[in-house]
Order: sequence, then C-alpha cells, then structure tokens
Amino acid sequence: MGLPRIARTTWRHSFSVDSSARFVTPTHPGQLGLLPGTHPENECRNFSSLRSRIFTVTNWKQVSVDKPRDAFHHRAVSVTTQCHYHAAGAAAAPPPQMANLIDSDAEVDIGRLPGLEPTKPGEKPRVVVLGTGWAACRFLKGLDTKIYDVVCISPRNHMVFTPLLASTCVGTLEFRSVAEPVSRIQPALSGAPNSYFYLASCMGVDTDKHEVYCEATPNAGLHSDPYLFKVAYDKLVIAAGADPLTFNIKGVSEHALFLREVNHAQEIRKKLLLNLMLSENPGISEEERKRLLHCVVIGGGPTGVEFSGELSDFIMRDVRQRYSHVKDYIRVTLIEANEILSSFDVGLRQYATNHLTRSGVHLVQGVVKEVRPDKILLSDGTDIPYGLLVWSTGVGPSQFVKSLDLPKAPGGRIGIDEWLRVPSVDDVFALGDCAGFLEQTGKQVLPALAQVAERQGKYLSELFRKIGKENGGKAGCAADIPLGDPFIYRHLGSMASVGRYKALVDLRQNKDARGLSMAGFLSWFIWRSAYLTRVVSWRNRFYVAVNWATTFVFGRDNSRIG
Repeated sequence: MGLPRIARTTWRHSFSVDSSARFVTPTHPGQLGLLPGTHPENECRNFSSLRSRIFTVTNWKQVSVDKPRDAFHHRAVSVTTQCHYHAAGAAAAPPPQMANLIDSDAEVDIGRLPGLEPTKPGEKPRVVVLGTGWAACRFLKGLDTKIYDVVCISPRNHMVFTPLLASTCVGTLEFRSVAEPVSRIQPALSGAPNSYFYLASCMGVDTDKHEVYCEATPNAGLHSDPYLFKVAYDKLVIAAGADPLTFNIKGVSEHALFLREVNHAQEIRKKLLLNLMLSENPGISEEERKRLLHCVVIGGGPTGVEFSGELSDFIMRDVRQRYSHVKDYIRVTLIEANEILSSFDVGLRQYATNHLTRSGVHLVQGVVKEVRPDKILLSDGTDIPYGLLVWSTGVGPSQFVKSLDLPKAPGGRIGIDEWLRVPSVDDVFALGDCAGFLEQTGKQVLPALAQVAERQGKYLSELFRKIGKENGGKAGCAADIPLGDPFIYRHLGSMASVGRYKALVDLRQNKDARGLSMAGFLSWFIWRSAYLTRVVSWRNRFYVAVNWATTFVFGRDNSRIG
C-alpha cells in the first residue's frame, strides 16, 4: 500500500476530525520542491506532529477535472505590523479532488506544496495577475514596478491581438504577427528579481489566506503531474477572460472550431487546407467534394463576419488560381439566428449583407439544434453538410469563474463595484470579459470588447499607482485610502472588415446616438490604419505591415505545415 496510504488509514481511524481536514506526510527533502529559505527539518516526522499540520481550505473552489489534485498545507503567514490577512473562517468541505485523494489506493505525494510565501516587511507588495488577455496586459503595461512586484499566471505566455486573428486563418497574416510575448509588455516579468511569469492555470483562490492555487501546464515532463503550487498575494487581479458560448448545443464542443486563440486559428488553417487538398484526390464523389469544401460559420457578430470576409477573399483570389480543379465547389455559409452585426447602424448592416452576398457568402437565418461530425441540424429540420465549422456566437463565464465563491453580476461574471473591486473580499479586483458591474451599482454589464478590457486595465494600473503611493499596497492596507473617480466607460465606436477591401466604421457611442457611420474602401483603410497603430509593439507593427504588403503582391501562402 505504501506509507502515504497507511498514514492516511491510520489517521482516519485514530482521530475523529472533520472531513475537510488534511495532513502532510513526511517525504524526502528532495521530493518537496522546497524554496530557498525553507527547512526540511521542520517537516512532520511522526503522527504526533501530524496533528498540528492539519489544514482546512476556506472559500476554496476548483474547476472540475478528470484527475485528482494534491492537497495544500497551511503555513504560518508573516504580516506587516500595520496590516493583516483575515483569519480563516470556519472550515469548508474539501474539494472533490481532495476527497478522492483521501480515499485513493494510489501512491500520492501529498508533501509540502511549493510556492511563494507572503511578502515580508520591507519588501515591495506583490500583485498577482491571472490572465494575459487585453485587460491583464494593459494593466501589466501600466503597473508601476518601482512600487510593486508582479506575478503573472496564465496558460499562455502571450497576448493575442484578436481583431486581426481571423486574417491568420487564411494566410493574410502570419501567426506571430498577432502574438505579443507578455515579457515584452512588462519587462519586469523577465528581469526583476521578485517578479515572475508562471505558465500555469489557476485552480482556486483562498481569499482569507490571500493565496492562489495553480497547476502547471500538464504533460510537461515535470517530476509530478499534476504539478501544483501556490502563490501568496497582497493584491489579486483576476482577468481570466471568458469561454465561447455553446448554449449547451449537442456536438458543438466535439466538432466545431472556435476562433479566440492562435492555436484555434492554426487548427482552422490546417483543416481548410487539408480539405482543399483531399477534395482533389481521385475517386472522391461530387457530393463528398461539396461537403469537404463547404465552410460554415455560426454567428453573425464582428468575428464571424470578418472571418467570412477573409474566406471569401481567399476563395476569390487564391483558391481559384491554385485549386482550379475544385474551385467551383468551395463555398461559405454564414448562419445567424437574428441579424448580422446587430450592434451596428441599420444602413451598415444592410451594406454588409449585400457585400457578403455579392462575394459569394450564403447568409442563412436559423438556429442550430445539433452538430454532427459531417452536418448541422437546424431547428427547422434543415440539414447542412460541412467540411469546416467555425463557431463564433459570443462568450460567457469560464468554468474557473463559475467555480469561484465570489459575488456574480448578471450573466455569471464576477461582480465588481465602480472601482473594479470585488466588494465582498479584500484586495481582489476583476476586469475584462470575466467581470461585470453588480446590480446595486446601477450600471449595466459592459460588453465583452477589447476596448472595454483595455480601458479597464489602464484605469486599474493608475488606481494601483495611487494606492501604492499612499502605502496601501500591502494586504489589508487600502481600506481607508480614497480611491478617487470611479471607472467610466465611453464607447469609441466599432469597426469590422467585410472582405475585398471593404469595411464598416460606426463611431456612435450607442445604437440610438448620432455619429459618423460609413462603409466602403475608405472605411477599410481606416480599419487597417487603426488596428496597425493599436498593435502593441513596433516589432509586430512591422510584421503586420510586411505581411499585408507580401500578401498584396504575391498572394497568400497555401503551405500546410504540421
């Protein structure tokens, strides 16, 4: 059975304790992953000392996973003389993963969990940022690292410039042109002695102990999988983004491709080129060829429309030249339950509809009932065969956000007040697609737009600078500091490309307000110019400009790599 299981069995039968309690078995110091300054001789060495090492996790929530998670042991919390962490409340029931570990027959290393300890007096306060999206990266860019140490935790080490992501699917842009390394956005993450970037996913937050619990990227060859660690924070910024909305429609997650990450764009590109090449093989029936070359886009928002426009461009200019044997079979269908580009002016919506239709995009108004491996079933009974299916119907709260024991705004986002704070806990802020104003603020939940997230990130970095200069950076020290003006969002307008050197520009603050709205070639020029200036670094601006010029002169590259 091994020592861990024997110890667990003995402990359960020897003591009557709450099921949420956990103990730590002694292990070899080399297996502990101890940080510098820790002392293995302080580890438990017998059952009498085990009792003092029981810990309970309060407000600990985790994303549901298939494999058990390790336990986290409690450590003494060092604090400044002025400010305190809140004492842990009553013990909560352990997560299902911990219960599984208690009852498991497998050998499990439940030794001391490595991590970053709380900051000590005289050290800079530590800000932990969850995510590397628009909100997180704009906050990181503006954060004053002379006042704070910063730790960024995310399953990706780059920011994606999402407005240009659709262009990478067909080769208009290269993938690296829309990916900005987070260490270039905030150099302290790669150079400052107490600032770090961790390639990991946050699995839970203990707001009483001011700790986050993380799992390193799985299957990375580490000595344990999953590899778990914890990070103590003085201030926590949750900017974990959102997940695509599937409306619980059967088959979407299994068969559809999404368009939110660079790897999504890579999968779409591979699938598109694979279908083009397979359709030329001898013996392929005409019906199968039509299915392979039918590209279906679900969702008529800006992302779905822009991707449909890029596809129509690719077909008109490149497919007809380089795949002449199957050029008459490839087609694009855009399915939307209501109207495409519903946030735009009526005239612009009509322009987009007419332009896409002339470009060969078939617009269908309908509701998807089920997605099968080779066809879509609509609610009216229509079957639509497809070879490539891209799902773009908006975003909703992620499983991580749902699991957090924090107040929720309408729609399931993390509830925040006018200063982007989570009001029920200390030192926790949320912004971007994962956050929304609570109903008691009287403000509407803002749309999941890049400009909203970017504006929130800029505001919060300035707020942190003010808090830090007032010596409120440490945990629990900002309660009495006046925060100044609350966050106010003013919409700057919307833009969307519809393909073939045409775009829409709507500069109204809302649908009922007056303002400039235009469409055509000039709008396309404004669209490209605006996004070129918004790309984060000069390096990527150069890449984008060169990619656009290369595509214009030589066409898109149709190599299928990988």
